[in-house]
Amino acid sequence: MQRRRRHSSERVFTVELSSRQALRKASVGNEKEPGVQIEGSLGLLRSVSFRDGVVLEVSGTNGILRVDLLKEEAVRRPRKDRQKVQGRARAHSYRK
Repeated sequence: MQRRRRHSSERVFTVELSSRQALRKASVGNEKEPGVQIEGSLGLLRSVSFRDGVVLEVSGTNGILRVDLLKEEAVRRPRKDRQKVQGRARAHSYRK
C-alpha cells in the first residue's frame, strides 16, 4: 500500500478482493450525489494485524483491507469522542 496523503490527517485505504463475486456493490455518484460506495465481503476472518505499526490489515478468505492507521491511534479514541463518553459517564454516575 502506498501512503499517498493530500493532507497529514488523511487516511489512505486499499481493498484487494480475490474475485468479482466478493464485490457486492460499487457506486460512483454524480453531480447531485457525489459520494462513492464500495461494499463487499472479505470472507471468513483470517487475521488482523498491524504492518510495521502503521497499517491496519484485515485479511479474510476473499481479500484484504488495509488502512493507513497507527497502532496507537487504533487504541485511543479521538478527542471529541472521549469528551462525549466522559460526559455520559459523569451523567450516568449521578443516576441511582
